[in-house]
Parts: sequence; C-alpha cells; structure tokens
Amino acid sequence: MKTIRLRLMMALYDGSSRLYAQLFKRHKKPWGIGKIAFLAYPPGTLGAALGDFYAHNGFDVMPKLENHDVFHVLTETGTAIQDEVAMQYLLLGNGKISLYLLAMIVIGTSLYPEYFRYFVQSFRKGRACQPFHGLEFSYLLEHPLSLLQGMLIAKTVTIHL
Repeated sequence: MKTIRLRLMMALYDGSSRLYAQLFKRHKKPWGIGKIAFLAYPPGTLGAALGDFYAHNGFDVMPKLENHDVFHVLTETGTAIQDEVAMQYLLLGNGKISLYLLAMIVIGTSLYPEYFRYFVQSFRKGRACQPFHGLEFSYLLEHPLSLLQGMLIAKTVTIHL
C-alpha cells in the first residue's frame, strides 16, 4: 500500500514535470526519438543504455526532458521517489540551480528525512563530477556509456562539444 507521502510526492512530481516542460523548456526541442528507437543503438552506447532504462522501468520518453533520464543512466541513480530527490541533490552539487530543483529538494527532504544521508552523498557525488547538467546529450547517443561515465567522473578531463 502506498503511503500518503509517496502519493503526495508522486502527484507533485507527475504534475510538476509536465508543467516544467511546458513553461521552462518551451524553447527546447524534443529529441523526437521513441523508446524503441533507443534500443536500436549499438550495444554499450548511451542510446542503447537509455533504451534499456526505458524498457526496464516501463517508462515512456517525456519530450524535452530526455536529459533527465540520461542523468539517471549516467549516474546510475534509481527511479524510486527518494532517488528522484537524490537526483536533484546530485544536480545541485553539479552546479544546476532552478526553482523546480530547489522545490523538489525542500519538499522531498521534508517528506523523506530518513534519506538525508543519501541526499548528502548524492550532492557530494554531483560535486565530484565534471559539470554535465547543461550538456545536450542528444549528440552523444552513439558514444560508449562507459567512456561518458569515465569522463564525467574524472575532473581532469575537459568535455568539449
């Protein structure tokens, strides 16, 4: 049985993510790639890993929010509600700041205080990575996932696109 706080967070997350895409991502173009098309990418690539992510979790592609799913794949962060909050902490640690991110952190932390250590670890993980929150990953779908993960984790490597 779902708890009240989980239902509340899921309702807030589902409603706010669509609104966020409409209001704050209106100038961003969707990738135009369906979840089946991602599976056609060569094995080991970011595109194939994203296809596996969608298939494994039973998710559909949310136009204009594809990068968020890439963040899950690259950082190996789960999709449970506490993982979604942790992802916001990770992105904050990586240098991203937005009203949406801050709201998710405040609400998520107040509803799930028992995960605070996990959230702090995620923040530190984000700080330890190269800044990636602003990259457009649609251009990197054919690149090896392990290479991209290695580049993001190694702060001595500079990413030029």
